[in-house]
Amino acid sequence: MSIGVGIFLMVVGAVLAFAVRDTWDAVNLQVVGYILLLAGLAGILLSFYITNRRRRVTTDAIDPAVEEEYRVVEEHHRDITE
Repeated sequence: MSIGVGIFLMVVGAVLAFAVRDTWDAVNLQVVGYILLLAGLAGILLSFYITNRRRRVTTDAIDPAVEEEYRVVEEHHRDITE
């Protein structure tokens, strides 16, 4: 949903920055458009960062008990060959 909001902000910002030629004494609509474009881009990048951070899960490929068994077997094998 945050990607959609970012895209929406970018579209509204692009319309205000490039398509609206209305003048208003209190607010420059082109500047507001550029600010909304940047806010939308920041929202999209932030949502990608958060999504990718959630997907990185550290897991052990081998069960710790099985890994301990392999370690013991390798040590035993190393003792025999020396």
